[in-house]
Amino acid sequence: MVSQLSQKYLAQPDIIYPESDGKPMADNTKQFELIVEIKKGLDLLFINDPQVFVAGDLFWYPVEGQSKIVTAPDVMVAIGRPKRDRGSYKQWEEDNIAPQVVFEILSPTNSRTEMSKKLLFFERHGVEEYYLYDPEENVLEVWQRTFDGLSLMDFSDSWTSPRLGIRLDISSGRLQLYNADGTKFYSYIEVNLMLDHERQRADHERQRADQASQQLAGMEAMLKQYRDRFGELPQ
Repeated sequence: MVSQLSQKYLAQPDIIYPESDGKPMADNTKQFELIVEIKKGLDLLFINDPQVFVAGDLFWYPVEGQSKIVTAPDVMVAIGRPKRDRGSYKQWEEDNIAPQVVFEILSPTNSRTEMSKKLLFFERHGVEEYYLYDPEENVLEVWQRTFDGLSLMDFSDSWTSPRLGIRLDISSGRLQLYNADGTKFYSYIEVNLMLDHERQRADHERQRADQASQQLAGMEAMLKQYRDRFGELPQ
């Protein structure tokens, strides 16, 4: 009994998996806007699929009991995992499904060593597609899982994701993502401008409808006055 109690109270405490490192999601506005554009575009793409989880700057722990093995991709997509709020992505609690697709947007503070470590992390822990974009140089790297692990792909200005079906294009001088139907991922500002345009169009249509209704009411009043005075109109 004493031995069992000793083992109980000498057991290691529960492992803590931090949900933040205190660092900001982005180092500059250009990086932040791209991260949000990609994340929200993917949210919209999979809005009707309850089994696709999209996250931005979320800690991913691939190995239970190893809280120091962690990274936080700028954007990650886990196909086959339900949409719900998470403080972190603990892979052993997610049917051991690793995020299949990750995006990283470079900032001036990202070192070559740091990005090499991230590439190794993604390769080691099952990522199928890794997209690394440098907004300052307008350079996109596409890494795809092959028999040899994550391999750097050769392409010109655009690439279509096998997993997501979206197209990544840098021909305009910046990274732009497109849905399979050709519609692009819109920025927050573009979405609000379109909403304002639609509101203005709807207001204009309501004004035209109100004017038409008033004209119709006027014509009906004139017709009633004519009937009251002269009787029914001749056929």
